[in-house]
Amino acid sequence: MRLTVFVMTIPIIDLFAGPGGLGEGFSSLDDGRAFKIIVSAEMETSAHKTLSLRSYFRRVRHNPRDARRYYRFCNGDAPSPYDSVTEAAWEEAQREARQFELGKPSDNDELDAILDNLLSADEECVLIGGPPCQAYSLVGRSRNLGKAGYKAEEDHRHFLYKEYLRIIRSRRPAVFVMENVKGILSAKVDGEKIFHHILKDLCDPGAALGEAPSNFGYKICSLVTDTTFEKGMDVSSIDPRDFIIKAEEHGLPQARHRVILLGIRSDINVRAGRLSKNVPSHLVEDVLSGLPALRSSLTREQDSSSVWANTVIDHLRSLAAEANAKGDVDLSCALLSSAFGVKYNLETGSNRFSGAGDSVLPPELREWYLDPNLNKWLNHEARAHMTSDLRRYAYAATFAELRGFSPKGHQQFDLSGLRPDHDNWETGKFADRFKVQRYGAHSTTITSHIAKDGHYFIHPDATQCRSLTVREAARLQTFPDNYFFMGNRTEQFHQVGNAVPPLLANRIASLVKNVLV
Repeated sequence: MRLTVFVMTIPIIDLFAGPGGLGEGFSSLDDGRAFKIIVSAEMETSAHKTLSLRSYFRRVRHNPRDARRYYRFCNGDAPSPYDSVTEAAWEEAQREARQFELGKPSDNDELDAILDNLLSADEECVLIGGPPCQAYSLVGRSRNLGKAGYKAEEDHRHFLYKEYLRIIRSRRPAVFVMENVKGILSAKVDGEKIFHHILKDLCDPGAALGEAPSNFGYKICSLVTDTTFEKGMDVSSIDPRDFIIKAEEHGLPQARHRVILLGIRSDINVRAGRLSKNVPSHLVEDVLSGLPALRSSLTREQDSSSVWANTVIDHLRSLAAEANAKGDVDLSCALLSSAFGVKYNLETGSNRFSGAGDSVLPPELREWYLDPNLNKWLNHEARAHMTSDLRRYAYAATFAELRGFSPKGHQQFDLSGLRPDHDNWETGKFADRFKVQRYGAHSTTITSHIAKDGHYFIHPDATQCRSLTVREAARLQTFPDNYFFMGNRTEQFHQVGNAVPPLLANRIASLVKNVLV
């Protein structure tokens, strides 16, 4: 059977939505005509505010008069994104984007009531989402091991996917898309791989939730290989790595590796297809080089553009002299060149920044990122850094541009003032503590850790001597420039780091559409 029932826009249910990266990819396909999000659920307050604002934007964007208020809000000319003319659209957006904690009985009941009201019993839909990954990620598991008495089988986060499973069982979507971190492939509960349980449960959601056997089920498909898993198959015969999508192989400027499962209901006899690798490759400079240059502010120091510039120049010159004394003339010259390029008039940016940028982007990305209605750069504000970190960042960015890779550990951070205050710095445990997101390469994975410090996300331009801004991280994650992240800067970083890249989601959405129509 092949579904041909979708004459109108396909309804989407978006669970564990975060700021809406996966939903953005689906809802923007065919300029919004292919899919429509009918409800999205996210528990974190700032992410929910971002999700709500984007839902509102989708409702007004095609009407220039209605969209004007959104852009006035983004450009700092209005205190709210809606007015009396667009208030109804704002209220619709609030009904779509819900702040729910899935697994909480009252929120589950309210979500069920919403879906009962919006979807008839026989109406087809698509389910998307990514259950929280903290319990599966390698970093999260490392933290858990350090907790006294921690037992994986008692950590409810391991089983939040069952809230996703519950909606699959009750709504029987034609297709679902589920995303998670690569660490889910090796995570274990009671000595058994959780991924094996997830595959089997997704294939037969009724049985997983204790119901009588039925013919209802799903085949779980890889989007990059021909691998599928169906009811009755031996799960140990599946290579879990077949479900890993490497974003950089599909045109994204980021080396982001994630597990993405595509479930197709068993009565739909259509192959999913694969994500194409026949797309232009994009690197860090393709999406960052046109943004306005910024400087950091100084932590616990008198701050001004001239004080900052003199501080950075002094660091670079002293490092150059030391490198020269050690006989590394190339590095010394590169450090002096960086010092010569430092500007005295850089600003630190802001949540709505009016600094000049040249919007340089490859032609195939311009329509995706740029919006001529914006006259401000959203969420483009540099962090404050300690002067000791400015020394490390200026050195690391210069070194990376010269050598083609970021310096590692004590052997390459071997000039004075570069050693961080870690007792085990020389053991190699922190060898990758400082990482430059180099021009000429894909960025490393943008993660939520960017909210804690910028050491792993150093800007490639040594003359800016700072870590990435939220907008730069969002560019690497392929969020359009008119995507406004709510909350404070730490919360914005969390949202960007936890999101699914919208451009990748858009390409997945195209494959899903091909299954359904």
